[in-house]
Amino acid sequence: MKLETLQDLFVEQLQDLHSAEDQILKALPKLAKTASSPELKQAFEHHLEQTKTHVERLDRVMEKLDVTGRGKKCKGMEGLLEEGKETLEMKSGGAPAVLDAALIADAQRVEHYEIAAYGTVCTFAKQLGLRDAMDLLHLTLDEEEQTDNKLTDIANVVNFTASEAQPESRGTKDKARTAR
Repeated sequence: MKLETLQDLFVEQLQDLHSAEDQILKALPKLAKTASSPELKQAFEHHLEQTKTHVERLDRVMEKLDVTGRGKKCKGMEGLLEEGKETLEMKSGGAPAVLDAALIADAQRVEHYEIAAYGTVCTFAKQLGLRDAMDLLHLTLDEEEQTDNKLTDIANVVNFTASEAQPESRGTKDKARTAR
């Protein structure tokens, strides 16, 4: 697609977001299943439902523009989710709170990407005079920001618990240093 107008760029960014949201829909159930904190598990499950709504909103905006959300792969989200897969692969044998802290870090990277992307398309919609599109996209932007804030709240508890987690061998070494 040639980017000749702001409208072209707006459509390209919407397609990119659609791909990102589709990828997130596939990743969130794995995160919820892996999380040990009930609050974190619930946050992932809640965001899965929100993400379904985000896709529906994007579909509504794109339908009004007579374009499809298909055909583009969001490589930025693909990379972020690939890093998240690495975290999931490290889950066995580790401290649950530390894994939850890692899941939150990965999820917040995703949220920040989405916040930036939705902020951009909101600005484009406003500039193009697409008030209905701007309103729908801004609803999603608000929800992404709320999710990020919720993850921060959960992290405040999880990170404290994770900081207390020490493998036996490390704790023994620390005790040996203190005894000297």
